[in-house]
Amino acid sequence: MMDNTTVMSETTVVITGSSRGIGFGLAEEFLLRGCRVMVNGSSAATTNAALERFRRYGDRVRGVAADVSCRNGLLLLHREALAHFGGVDIWINNAGISHETMKVWELDAGTVERVLHCNIDGVVQGTIIPFLEMRKRGAGKIFNMEGFGSDGFMLDGMTVYGTTKRSLSYFTRSFAHEARSSGVQVGTLSPGMVVTDLLRMTAAESSPESLKKRKFFNVMADDVETVSVFLADRMLAAREPSPEIRWLTKPRMLGKLLLAPFRKRDFFSQHDSAGS
Repeated sequence: MMDNTTVMSETTVVITGSSRGIGFGLAEEFLLRGCRVMVNGSSAATTNAALERFRRYGDRVRGVAADVSCRNGLLLLHREALAHFGGVDIWINNAGISHETMKVWELDAGTVERVLHCNIDGVVQGTIIPFLEMRKRGAGKIFNMEGFGSDGFMLDGMTVYGTTKRSLSYFTRSFAHEARSSGVQVGTLSPGMVVTDLLRMTAAESSPESLKKRKFFNVMADDVETVSVFLADRMLAAREPSPEIRWLTKPRMLGKLLLAPFRKRDFFSQHDSAGS
C-alpha cells in the first residue's frame, strides 16, 4: 500500500493566478506536501518572479504565463501541464480581478467587461477544459474560488465583483450536479477574508468608510499562510462529489468576534511600513 507521501508526490496541481496572493500561498503549500505544481501568472515577469521564489523545489514546479480569462490561455496552461507532468489531478480556478469600490453606474464599461470576462468566462472555460481530460480517466478534482458576494451579501461599491462570485457559486454546484456520474469532483473554495492586494485595495482609501472596513478586516481577516494550509489539506483529503471547503465558518466568525477585544491586529499598517 502506498503511503500519503507517495500519493502526494504523484499529485499534480494547476493553479490559475498563482504568482501572488492566495494562489501563491496554495502553490507553496502543495509543494511543501510533495506535490508537483504548475503556477500561472498573467505575464512572463510575474510568472518568472514566482518561479524564482520556488527554485528550491526543482523540477516539481513549472510556470506558464497565460491570460486565463480567455479560452486560448487556459488551453495553453492545460497543454503545458500535460506536457510537463503527464496529467492534472487538481485544477484550481483562483484567478480573478476586482474593481474600485464604486457603484455600478460609476464604473466605466471597459472595467465592467474585464471583471465579468475574467471572473465568469474564465471560470466557466477553466472548469470545462480540465474536466474533459479528467472525465476520460474518471478521476480528478476541480475547485473554483469563491469570494465576496458568493453568499449573497451586499456592499455598496462591490456589486459587479459580487455578482461574478455569486454566479460562480451557482455555476460550480450546477456543473457538479451535471457531472455527478463522471468520477470528477467539482467544488468550491471559500477562503474568507485573506490579507492580499485585493483586500488592501478595498480598504486603501482614507475615508471614514474605509477606516471602518479596516477595523472589520482586522477582526475577520487572516494571513495567506494560515488559510492556504487549511485549504490545501482539505483539497487533498476531499472525497465527496462536490466538496465545499470553507475557512471562515460561522463558529469561526463568532470566535473571532469574541476574541476581538483581546487581540491587537493591524494588517494594514504592517503592510504600509513594510512597503515604505
